[in-house]
Amino acid sequence: MTEEQPVDRSEGLDRINEIIEQFIRPVLQRDGGDLEVLGYEDNVLTIRYQGACGCCPHGAIGTLNAIQNVLREKYDPNIVVELG
Repeated sequence: MTEEQPVDRSEGLDRINEIIEQFIRPVLQRDGGDLEVLGYEDNVLTIRYQGACGCCPHGAIGTLNAIQNVLREKYDPNIVVELG
């Protein structure tokens, strides 16, 4: 009998960071912004905007949804992205 191995959250976070580096961060940086990953637990990614994104009114809605959509397409269709 074999026991099921627990999912390694750090591997998931590594993949998420790869996606952010490749597809999300360059777009944010073009407009003078960036983001910081605060944590990832129970399929919820918590981020904080930096630079121009931190004070942009579109960041709370449009950009957050765009980030979530990219991660849902490229990582997990059930991931949720929240501001921390």
